Amino acid sequence: MIAMGIVGRADVRDRLAEEQIVGTPDSSIPGEEVDTGSEAEAFADVIRKHTLEATGGQTYAEMPRAVLKETGKPVPDDQADQLLESGKAIDNPEREIWIPSIALSTALNTSFFAESVASFAIVVGLALMLIGVGLFVLTRSILRAIGAASASSG
Repeated sequence: MIAMGIVGRADVRDRLAEEQIVGTPDSSIPGEEVDTGSEAEAFADVIRKHTLEATGGQTYAEMPRAVLKETGKPVPDDQADQLLESGKAIDNPEREIWIPSIALSTALNTSFFAESVASFAIVVGLALMLIGVGLFVLTRSILRAIGAASASSG
């Protein structure tokens, strides 16, 4: 478990480094390469922040699906299909910002989770090793006591 945890952490960090993501000036890691799970999680938060800024604070689900072609005004969702088909409306371009944002932040958050699982595997592996040593010492003590008792009675 310890070896798999170490390999897992290294793999996450190597793959993050391959992407050459650098923290933006307004992030908690300005100018630094994103190459750990915690940095990936922090950068995912920055992506979300920037996306919310670009969409006026609205999430994907809160935004209208379509806008009028001429004015850019929102179209009620119950009229979107009809107006999109007629060409009077277009898909909301601001809503489209969320698709890559969600994909990127999900990938970064997955890196954070993967590194956390690898760290957990290392800790559990160490705990199991300590338990094994403890059981060995306990068993050895019991066997010595049994051997001493047999020798004195015989």
